[in-house]
Amino acid sequence: MPGENLSRDEARERAALLSVDGYEVFLDLRSAIGESGQEPRTFRSVTTIRFRSAEPGAATFADLIAPSVTAVSLNGKDLDPSEVFDGTRLTLEDLSEENELVVDAQCAYSRTGEGMHRFVDPEDGEVYLYTQYEPADSRRVFAGFEQPDLKAPYRFQVQAPEGWTAWSNGVGELTDGVWKFAETKPISTYITAIVAGPYHYVTDSYSRVLDDGTRLEIPLGAMCRKGLAPHFDADDVFLVTKQGLDFFHDNFDYPYPFGKYDQAFVPEYNLGAMENPGMVTFREEFIFRGKVTQASYERRANVILHEMAHMWFGDLVTMRWWDDLWLKESFADFMGSFSMVEATRFTNGWVTFANNRKSWAYRADQLPSTHPVTADIRDLEDAKLNFDGITYAKGASVLKQLVAYAGRDAFLEGARRYFKRHAYGNTVLGDLLSVLEETSGRDMVSWARSWLQTAGVNSLTPQVILNAEGRITELSVLQEAAESHPELRPHRVAVGLYSRTPAGDLERYARAEIDVDGPRTVVPELAGEAAPELVLVNDDDLTYCKIRFDENSLATLRDHLGDLTDPLARALCWSALWNLTRDGLMPARDFIGLVLRFAGRESDIGVLQMLHAWANSALTHYAAPDWRTEGGRALAEGALRELRIAAPGSQHQLTWARFFAAVASSAADLQLLQGLLEGTAKIDGLEVDQELRWAFLSPLAAHGVAGEEALAAELARDDTASGKRHQVRCLAARPSAAVKAQAWASVVESDALSNALVEATIAGFAQPSQRELATPYAAKYFDAIERVWAERSIQIGMDVVRGLFPHLQGDAATLAAADEWLTAHESSAPALRRLVLEARDDLSRSLRAQACDAGAAA
Repeated sequence: MPGENLSRDEARERAALLSVDGYEVFLDLRSAIGESGQEPRTFRSVTTIRFRSAEPGAATFADLIAPSVTAVSLNGKDLDPSEVFDGTRLTLEDLSEENELVVDAQCAYSRTGEGMHRFVDPEDGEVYLYTQYEPADSRRVFAGFEQPDLKAPYRFQVQAPEGWTAWSNGVGELTDGVWKFAETKPISTYITAIVAGPYHYVTDSYSRVLDDGTRLEIPLGAMCRKGLAPHFDADDVFLVTKQGLDFFHDNFDYPYPFGKYDQAFVPEYNLGAMENPGMVTFREEFIFRGKVTQASYERRANVILHEMAHMWFGDLVTMRWWDDLWLKESFADFMGSFSMVEATRFTNGWVTFANNRKSWAYRADQLPSTHPVTADIRDLEDAKLNFDGITYAKGASVLKQLVAYAGRDAFLEGARRYFKRHAYGNTVLGDLLSVLEETSGRDMVSWARSWLQTAGVNSLTPQVILNAEGRITELSVLQEAAESHPELRPHRVAVGLYSRTPAGDLERYARAEIDVDGPRTVVPELAGEAAPELVLVNDDDLTYCKIRFDENSLATLRDHLGDLTDPLARALCWSALWNLTRDGLMPARDFIGLVLRFAGRESDIGVLQMLHAWANSALTHYAAPDWRTEGGRALAEGALRELRIAAPGSQHQLTWARFFAAVASSAADLQLLQGLLEGTAKIDGLEVDQELRWAFLSPLAAHGVAGEEALAAELARDDTASGKRHQVRCLAARPSAAVKAQAWASVVESDALSNALVEATIAGFAQPSQRELATPYAAKYFDAIERVWAERSIQIGMDVVRGLFPHLQGDAATLAAADEWLTAHESSAPALRRLVLEARDDLSRSLRAQACDAGAAA
C-alpha cells in the first residue's frame, strides 16, 4: 500500500467500508522529562479502536507513523508487527462485522510542530507538550483512521510527569496518577488534542439562559508557559471569548456542544491557531511581551473568534474530504470578522479585512497554482498546501458577497438549518447550497458555479461620460478577467461618487448599489449626478474584485488620497493602488511616493502597518535596481520624519519606529538606532522595550554594526524562548559569507533545529542589502530542494522551499534556473512543484514590475 500520503480515493474506499464506534487512547508522557538514552525520544501510545465493517472478510488499514510498534491485536488475535506495520500503516485483514483493534506503539516526540511537539524552555528548563494534527498528524500520536469523515467519540488517558497538568478535548480528572478525560462527542481525528506540562492556567466561566429556559454553563480556561505569565492578559482573552459566545449563540441557535472551552497559547507553533473542540491552541506570540498597537489586539481577537466559529463550522459539521476545506475555513474567516465587528470593541474590522486579508487572496488567486474555492484535493500533500489565501480569505470574501446577494437574515437562517441538519456529520458543497436556496430563494447552483467552482479575480473599472454641463450622462462598470481564467461573474457592488468639500475633504455624495453582470453594466441611478472627482467601484467592499480607476479618479488619488475621510474607502483605494503596482501598471516609485506623502495621515493603525509592509516590498522586489538606493533613502528619511512628529507614546509612534528600523541603512540611521538601544539617544515618548530592542538590533546585525558578542549580550539580557528566536534570526542576518554558509547548513543539511529556529534562521538568511552574499545559493537551492522534500517533514519542507527560494537575485538568470528545474523535474512531488512554480511566478511578477518602474525613470 502507499504510505504516508493518503489519497482521496483510498479515503473514499475506507469510508464506504468502515464505521467507527469509538477510540480509547492511553499516552504515557513521563518520558518527556529527564535524560533520554535514545533518539528520537519516544512515548508509549496504546490505542483501542472499536469499528464495524460493511463487508466481513474485507481488508483495510489503520494509520500510524511511529518508530516502532510493540504489539498489535485484531479481534483478540495477536498480529506480528513486523508483518503488518510498514512505518506508516497497519494492514488489517479478514475483518469481522464488529471489530476491536489494539495497537501498542512507541511514538516520537516532535520538534517540527507536527504531532506531539516537545519544547524545552531555555529560561527555566521546563518541558511543555502540545499536539497539532491538521490535516493528518494524529497518526504520529495514536493509531487511527486518519480522515475527516470517519468520526468517533474518544476517551483519552494521559500519564504525565508528577506535578504536571494535562488537558484534552473533554474535562479531565487526575485519578491514581493518570489524567482521565470525559468522552468526546463524535469528532474527526485531526481535531483531537492533548496539552500537558507545568502551564500557567487561569479560569473563568460563561453562562447564559437558552431559549428553552435551561442554563448553559461553559467552564473557560486559558494557559501559557510560566515564563510568559507576567505578560498574559487573560482577562482580555476571556472578554473576547465571552463576546464571541454571546454572538454565536444569538445567531446560530445551536448551543455550544463541547462542554468546556480551554485556550492554550503554546510555543513553537506553526499556525495561528487550531480549532480543537474544547481545547483550542494558539501561537504564543499572541501574548505580547512588549508594547503593541491595537492592530495586534484586533488580530488576536479575530483569531479567537475565527477558531470559535469553527466549533460549529468544522467541528460540529465537518467536510467529508479536504476538497471542501472551504466549508470550514472560509466560514470561520468570514465569521471572525463579522462577529468581531458586531460584538467587540474592534468595530473597524472590515477595514482590516479589505486591506489585509483580501490582499492575501488577491496574490494567491493570481498565481499559476490558483484554484477554485472548492478545490480538487487528490491527497494529503495537496491538502496541506491548500490552507492558503483562496481557501481562507477569498472564500471569506465570497461569503461576504453572498451575504450581500442573498441577504443577512437568509444567510444566518441557512447556517442554523445546516447545523441542525448535519450535526456531528460530514458534508459537501451541495449540502450547504440546498439550505441557502431554501432560505434565500436565490439560485445557489449558478452562484456557486461562478464563485466557488472557478478560479481567478475580476477587475472592475468605471467609465464615465459627462455632458456639456459637467453632469453624468452615463456611468458604467467594465468587467475584465485574465486570459488564463476568463470567467466573468455576477457582482453585487456599490459605486460611490466622491468630491472635495469646501474644507478640502474628499467625501462621498452619491452611491448606487447594483448587480454587475457581463463585460459592461450601466448604473442608471447615477445619471444626472455632478461630475465626480473620484469614482470608487466596490465601495463598502461588498464583492471580491480588483478595483481599477478611470484616469480622472487616479489623478485625484495622486493629489488627494489623504483627504478621503472614510477609513474603509481609503483602505480600498490603497489596496487598489497596491494591486496596480504588483500588476506592473503603476511604477513602484510612484506607490512609494504616495506612501511617503499620505501614510502619515492614516488614522487606522492596521492600514498604516500594511502600507509600511507594502512600501518595503515595493522597494525590495518591484523597484528598478538602480533606484533602490535612492528609494531606500527616501523611505528611511520619511519614516524618521514621521517618527519624530508622531504623538509621544502613541501607537503611531511605535509603528513608525518599527518601520524606520526596517528601512534604516545609512550610517546616521544605524547610529540613531544604536543610540536608542544604548540610551544615548532619545525620542520623546518612545519606550524601547525588549521587543523593540530586537527590532532595532535586526538592521544593526544585517549591516554589520552588531556582531556576535552584542547579540550574545542581548540574549543574556533576554534569556527566553522569544529572545533565542530573535538572536538566531539576527545571527543569520550578519553580512558574512561564513555566516551564510553556517545558516544554510543548519537548515538544509541538518535537522537539529526545531521548527521555530528553522523559521528564524530562514528569516535572517536573506537580506535585501546582501544580494551578492546570497548569489551562490541560487544554484545550491535547486540542487537541494528535492532531497529536502523527501527527507524532512512536510512543514519543514514547505518552510525551506518557500523561504530559501532566491527571490532577491531578482534577475532573468534565476527565472531561467527555476524554469530549468521545473522542466527537469516534471515527475517530482506535485506539492513541491507547486511551491517552486509559485515562487517562480512571484519572481516573474517582480521583473515585470521592475521594468515598469524603470520605464517611469526613462
